[in-house]
Amino acid sequence: QVQLKESGGGLVQAGGSLRLSCAASGRSFSSDVMGWYRQAPGKERELVASTPWSGGTTYYTDSVKGRFTISRDNAKNTVYLQMNSLKPEDTAIYYCNARRHLTAINDWGQGTQVTVSS
Repeated sequence: QVQLKESGGGLVQAGGSLRLSCAASGRSFSSDVMGWYRQAPGKERELVASTPWSGGTTYYTDSVKGRFTISRDNAKNTVYLQMNSLKPEDTAIYYCNARRHLTAINDWGQGTQVTVSS
């Protein structure tokens, strides 16, 4: 069964850091683009960062540039989102996403809550 399992969310004060992990299993993700999305109450889900599993150009939404870093560990089949200098507006549920190259089908994790207090 294909699974994306997020972990690492929690409560942190503004200016703090968290590292989210996404453990991927159940199929090959070699040709996928891996992404982190977030959704705050009353807002649409937005793409925060993405990177091809096999390596390549990373993408960051403007609001997180310079603060967040997406990375991967191929041996562990895990994608990370390092979040530094967190702001209250970063508060959201963060979801791991894998977009298949050939079919464009998305696989999603269940999300992990990130709450940044002021």
